[in-house]
Amino acid sequence: MLALDFMRNAFLTGGCIALAAGLVGYFVVLRNEVFTSDALGHVAFTGSLGGLLAGLNLLAGVFGSCIAVALAIGTFGGRGRGRDVAIGTIFAWVLGLGVLFLSLYTSARSGATGSVGISVLFGSILGLQPIQVIVGSISGVAICAVTLLVARPLLFVSIDPDVALARGVPTRAFTALFLFLVAVTVAESVQAVGALLIFALMVTPAAVAQNISARPWLGMALSALIALAVVWIGLVLSFYISYPASFFITAVAFAAYLVSQLGRQIRPAASR
Repeated sequence: MLALDFMRNAFLTGGCIALAAGLVGYFVVLRNEVFTSDALGHVAFTGSLGGLLAGLNLLAGVFGSCIAVALAIGTFGGRGRGRDVAIGTIFAWVLGLGVLFLSLYTSARSGATGSVGISVLFGSILGLQPIQVIVGSISGVAICAVTLLVARPLLFVSIDPDVALARGVPTRAFTALFLFLVAVTVAESVQAVGALLIFALMVTPAAVAQNISARPWLGMALSALIALAVVWIGLVLSFYISYPASFFITAVAFAAYLVSQLGRQIRPAASR
């Protein structure tokens, strides 16, 4: 299996993406920003098609659009209900724009089909191009490094923003940094599982980790390791069973969540 170039690329890039998604995803769940990651996943679909229409590299469109929308959410969204309204409004407009871009892209190029859109929506980790391997691996490592570097103050801001602000912590700056990390993580995760299945890496491993432990540092480590295991197990199953890797990745993640939920229900009963 590892003798094949495309499998080595998938394991390397998928591993880096998984670790980054697991770490950042822990904060997504902790801060109740699940809707944000979902919205940015769909933004990646529109951004990729917009980039191709503009003659840019697909990755440039994905990263640029996700970062731009994340900054817009941070600027105009505020907190709580205000942010949900901003995300929902931007989300609806961006999806409509994506449909327009897909129509323009397929009609402007006689040989073009919807395969690019399908690839972005559902992932193509077994068909990564060399530039995708490089960008995915480097950005994954960089995201992990930055997240670990700011983890302590970001935890403080995420758990109790009012107290953090009272103690002089620049909460707006850390919120902007968090949204930037989410945007970049979503953009690179799209390569593995696609825009529609982004929850499998950004949310599910973190939810499993929180079911196992309430301690933040242990939860972060578990979230990253669970995401890594989910991707690698999904790749192995895809290689031997010949079904899409994104399906197996999401299926393994869902199975892990069910087991963790069952364990969470059993523990209180066993202690009585």
